[in-house]
Amino acid sequence: MSKRKSIALFILKFFTSYFLLFFVYSYYLNTTQQRTPGFVCSPITSAVADHTIALLKGLGYQVNTVQHHDELSMKLLVNNVYVARVIEGCNSISLILLFVAFVVAFRGSLKATVLYAVFGSVVIYIVNFLRIGFLTIALYKYPAQQEVLHNLVFPSIIYGVVFLLWVIWVQLFSDYSKSKL
Repeated sequence: MSKRKSIALFILKFFTSYFLLFFVYSYYLNTTQQRTPGFVCSPITSAVADHTIALLKGLGYQVNTVQHHDELSMKLLVNNVYVARVIEGCNSISLILLFVAFVVAFRGSLKATVLYAVFGSVVIYIVNFLRIGFLTIALYKYPAQQEVLHNLVFPSIIYGVVFLLWVIWVQLFSDYSKSKL
């Protein structure tokens, strides 16, 4: 197959799978989130907040989470101080969808694709709530560093993990592995 056809096929598969997953996720959000009479986050956003709290409690911190009354987010409190929030964009699902679409587009065997998509999704989810937990404590201890921590340090962690998982997929498991290039 020519390079041009390979690129076009990759783009077609990537965007088709991404938009399919995106529409399913959008439907999920529309059916699980509530804006009136009071705000209620989707179960996945609540789960990320709960996993973050469990991690921090396991590390000895006095933390809890509550539904934000004025928006679709979960407040994270350390020693009863509102430090951070988990919004839909922080629950890792958008990144997982992007990750899965990339794995599907850089095809491999069906078994390898499904297993790696599941494995990578779990890794991204775990790294994400670890990231949120450590960000919460960092913001509690160093509130003056919020901009650097929230906008630079902690996003680079999750995006770096996704990029590393993509590289591993392409190099070791996809049909485009280095032995076939």
